[in-house]
Amino acid sequence: MNHFYIGIDIGTTATKAIVFTKEGKIIRQFAKAYEMYHPKDDWSVQKPAEILAAVLECIDAITENIQPQFIAFSSAMQSLIAVDENGTPLTDVILWADNRASDLAIQLKNSEQGKAFYQKTGIPIHTFCPMTKILWLRENEPAIFAQTHKFISIKEYVWHYLTGEYVIDSSMASGTGMMNLEDLTWNQDVLAFLDISQEKLSAIVSPEHQAQMFEKQHTLVLGGGDGALANLGTGAMQAGRMSLTIGTSGAVRLPIAQPFFDSKMRTQCYHLVDKQYLVLGAVNNGAVILQWLKEAILETEESFESLFEQAAKVEAGANGLIFVPYLLGERAPIWDASAQGTLLGITINHNKAHIVRATLEGILFGLLSITEILLPASERENICIMASGGFAKSDFWLQITADIFQMKVVVSQTIEGSCWGAVMIGLKSLNIEVNQDNIEEKVFLPNPDNQAVYQENFRKFKRVYEALKDL
Repeated sequence: MNHFYIGIDIGTTATKAIVFTKEGKIIRQFAKAYEMYHPKDDWSVQKPAEILAAVLECIDAITENIQPQFIAFSSAMQSLIAVDENGTPLTDVILWADNRASDLAIQLKNSEQGKAFYQKTGIPIHTFCPMTKILWLRENEPAIFAQTHKFISIKEYVWHYLTGEYVIDSSMASGTGMMNLEDLTWNQDVLAFLDISQEKLSAIVSPEHQAQMFEKQHTLVLGGGDGALANLGTGAMQAGRMSLTIGTSGAVRLPIAQPFFDSKMRTQCYHLVDKQYLVLGAVNNGAVILQWLKEAILETEESFESLFEQAAKVEAGANGLIFVPYLLGERAPIWDASAQGTLLGITINHNKAHIVRATLEGILFGLLSITEILLPASERENICIMASGGFAKSDFWLQITADIFQMKVVVSQTIEGSCWGAVMIGLKSLNIEVNQDNIEEKVFLPNPDNQAVYQENFRKFKRVYEALKDL
């Protein structure tokens, strides 16, 4: 009998389902995309029914003629849905990129109470955080707030539909801004501030939690948040490795053995499983900026591969063109939901290829500014970057990463780290041992010839926001 294991990642732009062997080999994969909507300024939402339909379609397609040992879940973090007693959504899926709670978040962040909350939860006070979204609903939608039976994420919504349970794994819960990192329980001070009881939230359980799927004979494993699972799935939970993920958004993550709280509230900290934690910084502006550039600015039908080929003909540094890609505000390290994008140094000699290259470089500069906090330059020599997410399919973008960070970049055999990480949690729940040291499929070494130009451009990049933020 063949033993197959399915990982499903409920992402921001699509749900992916992948069948793996125990060794991590991909047997089959399927994906279903869906829309992000912006009905008002600063709003970023999705339709719960559309995402649920995509997940169900993925399950049906991926399990055709296969009876998996289990299906394990990963999910994008920091989403919020208010549901009534019947589980019916009272709101859209309010996404991490939604900035409607910005003013409330700024007010709380600057208070002693907000600082105290961070020192318990490890999550900076910012509009991306579900805690601030609940606060916004309380202040702006009192009827919905009063009618709400549960405040849940999209993953909890899907899980409840499939199993009837309202549960949340400690990985996802650690991203809400409402969970104590030390003991993995809901923080009563935060709940009292929000004027909700813990019965309004799902029960916190282990990522290894299992349940049976309604109607079909599938064992389901709860899994975790996509970022933490990407670290696990790419082998980046080991010492000497740093995970860098770019999908719709992006993140830099380092494994640690206990909770970490930054005195300046610049970093986040997530629990994964057992005594495994991650200290990280996440950005709003990942590959979604490329999508915007292609569709809204360039208005081209050219593929990203074609655009990258053109950008590759431009020298490192894009001839002095610097793009600060804060189109969706920004999380780490500036934590400013009102931040805006800036294209600096543009001249008549720049063309489309320069803009594409500057965009790729600008996204990476944002992530480098986080890395400076997590890992000073003096400590990077023996650390390699484990790359995952959609950007890991582009050799060109990966080489730029190695050059900008001046670090070795490794792509493991399984770049779909979140799906494989979910499966690894499932295997752990069944006491099945698995090799956590993924095989290196591609390695990119930094080109020292590009170091100086990137150091200079990065120096300018960091000055742009500070110089313009008050304007």
